[in-house]
Amino acid sequence: MSFDPACRACPRLADFLAEVQREHPDYFCAPVPPFGDGTPRLLIVGLAPGKHGANRTGRPFTGDYAGILLYETLHRLGVATAPASISVDDGLRLSGVRISNAVKCLPPENKPEPAEIKKCNRFLRSELAALPCDCRILALGAIAHKAVLMALGARQADFPFAHGACHSLPDGRTLFDSYHCSRYNTQTKRLTEAMFVEVVGKALAAQS
Repeated sequence: MSFDPACRACPRLADFLAEVQREHPDYFCAPVPPFGDGTPRLLIVGLAPGKHGANRTGRPFTGDYAGILLYETLHRLGVATAPASISVDDGLRLSGVRISNAVKCLPPENKPEPAEIKKCNRFLRSELAALPCDCRILALGAIAHKAVLMALGARQADFPFAHGACHSLPDGRTLFDSYHCSRYNTQTKRLTEAMFVEVVGKALAAQS
């Protein structure tokens, strides 16, 4: 199933979006669509929209802390026209890269439930099926990693998550793993700028 901007299939998420919309009438508060190149050589998959980030702006990793390192890195590696993503109308363009999320709607406390991840997986499955067969995938965090494997019908046990790991999947695609570029991970140095630039660079440079 292709992306549905009006999806309300998960009652808990739909109710939470409505609650946040009442608090912030100017926020996007809807399923956040993927952003970037329509025929990418790399798809980056995050977890879910942040309350005051993508859920506010309507663009993945835009307006929140996690997006700072991501877009700076993409610009540094020559695939983003600017080092920061501010809003959907800021003119930023990505070349050869597309950004999406495992869960398209804002979850309470940034924690989607397993049933919500599973239900939303149909959109990621459709997105992956429509991408070029040589498109690589970069999962930001273990949940995104598992969601990609679920979407591709791959066995979770065969492809364990680890930062910097590179997995050759049964359908011929290549999956790269990185710790999520969240505030917690970067401030605790679990993920450094150098670590992130290295893994994104490898995913962009890899040959299919």
